Amino acid sequence: MAPTPSYAQGSTEVPLIEQTLGAFFDNMVARQPEREALVSQHEGRRFSYGELQTASNRLASALLNLGLVPGDRVGIWSHNNVAWVLVQIATAKVGIILVNINPAYRTSELEYALNKAGVKALVTMASFKTSDYLGMLRELGPDRVPLLRHIAWIDRDGEADQPGMRRFSDLLASGSPDDPRIAQIGSGLQATDPINIQFTSGTTGFPKGATLTHRNILNNGFFIGECMQLTPADRLCIPVPLYHCFGMVLGNLACLTHGATIVYPSDGFDPLMVLETVQAEKCTGLHGVPTMFIAELDHPRFGAFDLSTLRTGIMAGSPCPTKVMKRVVDQMHLAQITIAYGMTETSPVSCQSSTNTPLAQRVSTVGTVQPHLEIKIVDPETGALVPRGTPGELCTRGYSVMHGYWEDEAKTREAIDTERWMHTGDLATMDNEGYVNIVGRIKDLVIRGGENIYPREIEEFLYRHPKVQDVQVVGLPDKRYGEELCAWIIPRPGHSATEDEIRDFCKGQIAHYKVPKYIRFVDAFPMTVTGKIQKYKIRDAMKEQLGLNEEKTA
Repeated sequence: MAPTPSYAQGSTEVPLIEQTLGAFFDNMVARQPEREALVSQHEGRRFSYGELQTASNRLASALLNLGLVPGDRVGIWSHNNVAWVLVQIATAKVGIILVNINPAYRTSELEYALNKAGVKALVTMASFKTSDYLGMLRELGPDRVPLLRHIAWIDRDGEADQPGMRRFSDLLASGSPDDPRIAQIGSGLQATDPINIQFTSGTTGFPKGATLTHRNILNNGFFIGECMQLTPADRLCIPVPLYHCFGMVLGNLACLTHGATIVYPSDGFDPLMVLETVQAEKCTGLHGVPTMFIAELDHPRFGAFDLSTLRTGIMAGSPCPTKVMKRVVDQMHLAQITIAYGMTETSPVSCQSSTNTPLAQRVSTVGTVQPHLEIKIVDPETGALVPRGTPGELCTRGYSVMHGYWEDEAKTREAIDTERWMHTGDLATMDNEGYVNIVGRIKDLVIRGGENIYPREIEEFLYRHPKVQDVQVVGLPDKRYGEELCAWIIPRPGHSATEDEIRDFCKGQIAHYKVPKYIRFVDAFPMTVTGKIQKYKIRDAMKEQLGLNEEKTA
């Protein structure tokens, strides 16, 4: 008897949504205008579905008043707040493409993202902790980002004006919720139109702009919510960032497609505010990467909060330690928490467990294929299907596969083959029931606290340092973040450098999570006889030197 191939197809029982995001949202509002849609706990603001519609229409009108037209790009550079979701809905309604910009980006990364996507207008936070966003934008100036014409900063009452930039509140006030252009433009939009660009780290040292359509993210949000069994009675606490698919699709769109309530506990992640918000708002769902759940469980005041309203949510972003998952189920009442797996290029979720998946499968797999999608596991060398239980590269096909990388046909063809299979670069196995387990990565992707980091990008940046001759970056196991970065550097002849010099070079230029925790200066790298660098030997040497062990993960 021939072995069963590693291929699975999702259910097609529930049809795909073929509307645009704006049209679907308006239909939801018509069904339940009075139901609460959004709570931003840290801002003290609440919106019903009707109020959210009014505000997003007003913003859509304001964007049109700036001279923006369908197909133009508007950036959002902010942590979680009301402005973020308003921009998300407003841009979708009038066919403007939303560009998500990571709040951890610094000047060189911001400059690249704005220019690559041709961003004409940007909505930004003024500052957050030590980050001065408006200062960074002034540093860039019009010469370095020539297409950027409008900057609106998310203001609070009593704050002084910013020369050359407008207040977000003023921008919002300049629009009309009854602007007839919104409906006119909306009627001409297609579900297959691009609506969102999300930057994903590239192996070449430059992020690639994964371009997603209404059809991509609206359906993915819907089927994610179906897996969680969301209803209008649910209230989902979303501490994960909105600039990432996790917050924007698994959070916002899972709620908006089910008439549920979006709850933001804080702008940046704060475990205490999550616990306070779940109790105060009687949240029924909670999202997070494993490090967030660990921070909540281990908070000294954890036992003081009533979390009994919780039932579901999603843990994703990096592999979940079995012990953590059991604690989340037992101590946080999340008996119906699900695991999701995907990548930005697939909108993002391809596989997910359901609320009734046995715990054993939830802690050891990433679930089964999502509806209307196909997955297969192939030999990375030959492309042939491998038998169930055999590791190979995971590939995905279906409505969720991105439109392509923004203005990068060559990279798009590398990722999506001629039969429209998206090659994930992840090594996986599939069992006889169709459950998928991610067992490794073909490339050297490092996942630190849910953030995907490609070592090549960090290497490319560190090569710019005048004292660096060569550099190799690897991931090392870390109990808190899953992985941390380590850089081995060969200094230029006649030069010596210090760890602090290298870190200071990184500050303000690359995101904090991309700065290597461990830096070592060496004379040479371990190599094969043909001259290929053996990164695994660097990893092994550092693990031994630092006494690090691999965490057992699901």
